[in-house]
This record gives sequence, structure tokens and C-alpha cells, in this order.
Amino acid sequence: MPGNPLTDPNWAATTTETIVRIVDAVRQQTTTKVVYAARGLVFGIIVFLLSAIAVVIVMIGLIRGFTELFDLFLPRPKAVYWTYFTLGLLFSIAGLVLFRLRNSATS
Repeated sequence: MPGNPLTDPNWAATTTETIVRIVDAVRQQTTTKVVYAARGLVFGIIVFLLSAIAVVIVMIGLIRGFTELFDLFLPRPKAVYWTYFTLGLLFSIAGLVLFRLRNSATS
């Protein structure tokens, strides 16, 4: 009888290999996918946070830069207003361009 552990000398090795194969298959189907999903989530959160910080720093730099530029030939309060007006105009133009391009990629 091949299934009898008393008469089969390879019974322990065969049983161990079968258990290891089953456990590896279950781990491959569950744990590996969960680890990849967790890594993607963590790296996505890190990229999002760093991008948000970078956008804030760039906006602060743009506002300060334009204010100092306009401050060279305008009084300080008017330089601030012109900074807001200029950046608002630039972002509005960029938004309009992106809004027009939104359907051209799918056509």
C-alpha cells in the first residue's frame, strides 16, 4: 500500500512536499497579491503627498517671485494685486487650453 506510512519509506518526504506545494500555491494566490496592492497603495500615498507639497512650494515661489518683480516698479499693494491678476490669468488660460484639449485625445 503506497499510502501506508508503515510500509512506504518515502511517505514523510512525499507528504511534506505536498503540504509545502499546497501552502506555496495558497500564498502565491493570496499573500503576494496583497503585498503588491499594499506596496502600490503606500507608494501612491507617498507620491501624492510629495506632489502636493511640491505644488504648494511652487505656488509660494511663483507668488513671491511675481510680487517681487512687480514691486520693482509698482507700490507694494498694487504689486500684490497685479501678482494675483497675472497668476489668475495664466491659470485661467491654462485651464481653457486643457478644457479644449479634453475631447481631442478621445477622438
